[in-house]
Amino acid sequence: MNLENVSQENLIFIVNEIKSNLKVVNAAIFNHEDFHLSQYEELLEIYFLVKKKKGQLSMYEVEGVLEELGSLRKQK
Repeated sequence: MNLENVSQENLIFIVNEIKSNLKVVNAAIFNHEDFHLSQYEELLEIYFLVKKKKGQLSMYEVEGVLEELGSLRKQK
């Protein structure tokens, strides 16, 4: 899968991977349907950050990622 290609399939993959790596108790707080393809680049950056940390994000980092995802949701 080439994540550099903007597609709905890649968007779904990225959002699901972010969710699983954040280990959020209530994963229903965001879903791939909450985001638009125009936000793909921002989501891809978040995805790479989360993958780089290999799920070892501090509580502050998780909060920051969730805040960013929340602001992207509101832009939709």
